[in-house]
Amino acid sequence: MDVGKVLKSLNFYTIKKGLAYLRQYGFREFKVRLSERMEEVEVDYAQWCAANAPTSSELEAQRRKKWADPPRISVVVPLYNTPENFLREMIESVTGQTYPHWELCLADGSQDGSGTSEVVKEYLADERIRCRKLEKNLGLSGNTNLAIEMASGDYIALLDHDDLLAENALYEVAAEISRSGADLVYTDEDKIRGAARERFQPNLKPDFNPDLLRANNYICHLLVVRRALVERVGGFDDSFDGAQDHEFLFRCVEQAKGIAHVPKVLYHWRVHAASTADNPLSKKYAYDAGKRAVLAHIRRCGEDAEVTDTKFPGFYRVKYRLPGEPLVSILIPNKDEVQTLKECLEEIRRKSTYHNYEILIIENNSVQPETFAYYKEIDGKDGIRVLYWKEGFNYSALNNFGFAHAKGDYIVCLNNDVTVITPDWLERLLGQCMRREVGIAGVRLYYPDDTIQHAGVIVGIGGVAGALFVGMPRERSGYLRKAILQQDLSAVTAACMMVDRRAWEAAGGFDEKLAIAFNDVDFCLKVRDKGYLVVYEPNVEMYHYESKSRGYEDTPEKQLRFKSEIDYMKKRWHKILSEGDPYYNPNFSLMTCDYSLKKK
Repeated sequence: MDVGKVLKSLNFYTIKKGLAYLRQYGFREFKVRLSERMEEVEVDYAQWCAANAPTSSELEAQRRKKWADPPRISVVVPLYNTPENFLREMIESVTGQTYPHWELCLADGSQDGSGTSEVVKEYLADERIRCRKLEKNLGLSGNTNLAIEMASGDYIALLDHDDLLAENALYEVAAEISRSGADLVYTDEDKIRGAARERFQPNLKPDFNPDLLRANNYICHLLVVRRALVERVGGFDDSFDGAQDHEFLFRCVEQAKGIAHVPKVLYHWRVHAASTADNPLSKKYAYDAGKRAVLAHIRRCGEDAEVTDTKFPGFYRVKYRLPGEPLVSILIPNKDEVQTLKECLEEIRRKSTYHNYEILIIENNSVQPETFAYYKEIDGKDGIRVLYWKEGFNYSALNNFGFAHAKGDYIVCLNNDVTVITPDWLERLLGQCMRREVGIAGVRLYYPDDTIQHAGVIVGIGGVAGALFVGMPRERSGYLRKAILQQDLSAVTAACMMVDRRAWEAAGGFDEKLAIAFNDVDFCLKVRDKGYLVVYEPNVEMYHYESKSRGYEDTPEKQLRFKSEIDYMKKRWHKILSEGDPYYNPNFSLMTCDYSLKKK
């Protein structure tokens, strides 16, 4: 640990925030969060910013660009008693844009004598800047709506009165609009503090991720929306003040015809004593409003759910209510390892609170007499059937064979070396998979030492695909809480995942050319290609004693087969491997699994 960096980070506001967290959550949680903050990082963010900043020649080329049909962007800002230095910096971050086709609409609800109007007057010589002095302050939602009414542009860009746009922000957004014609565009962001505008805590986002948006307003800033869509959804709703931007965003994405993400840090969220960015514990009403916003969105989508807080303000978990009790078929391939299988089955029976399931044991070339004695003991009892696969080990073929005999509308692929932790695991997975747009739901897995074995899979990590947060202590939440948040991903592990029968059949099951490795990743990608979501459900937790039943790639034959499966995946999924996983920001390294910044 770099003690100098630690001491440098301990300013008045971080100490104040830390003490508030300690009071709220106690010493144990405070210690976990502190250790996360002080952990060494692969790439220093200040160095990364310097390496990734556009050059002066690039900025000049942007200024000289001749646009054939430039979208006009109205930057709307609700002002309220904005400190003079923040106000000037905000306005100048707009006037300094490399993209010229903008207007700045300021709705000033400040108190008389605040000095806001006098500062703004100095900038009104630029005809692109307009200010409306409001008769009274209508709050953040009301003032924003009045600023939107002033707009005449094709798109609305939302900017807070004390924040800053990067010099190339509107250029990059306009380029994306011209390319894709999206109704809604968002960018990456970070935070700044102090007179030196120190940049920290980058929020490097995935492409549109509806389940992550239900867990947290990860989109936040910079948000740019087609003006016609803003008018159609009706602007901001002050009954959700505190989470009005989250609620507004839900109504926009529900109707947007295209949603685009620009993976560049183009918005700087200012941290100071009064800002929510600095003290997220200060606005409980905002997080209650956020829960209501999530629930209202879910209901508009025709679903029913319970929305609750996580231990982190502004981050939520959703438990979907089941519209019925369908049969679930649990497929467990097995070769010997009787005690391991017994523990797996006993934990399912002992802990599960959902009881409409069947278990299919898929026997694969066991040799020990006690294995067959155990099969005889359990076969046909308590909803268990033993199926006999006569050929060699092929994980894909075993699961396809089991599926052919399954009676359920929902199928769980489960390794025999997995044990249940979460009692309502089947209800939570069903809640996800019974949503019409979801094809697969995966879980959070731990090694026996309570470190993470799987928190979702990213395509490209390690060359083909890799699990997230491997080896991270269970109590930690990871980068921007990603280890504990429901979200859509490109893949999850089949050590434990639930599949909707419709999605299984549409994808054609597992590819039996992939006998050992990456068969689950390939299957998930095929399901996604059929239009289904793959959801990571971290509120289902299990232990996984990985590779107990099969062993490791420890022979030349196994290693050759493993290499051939790597080559197969690289050829079949060349597009996503070359373009990047849409659920993983391209600024992150593919050499690590913890959202470390990519070295340039």
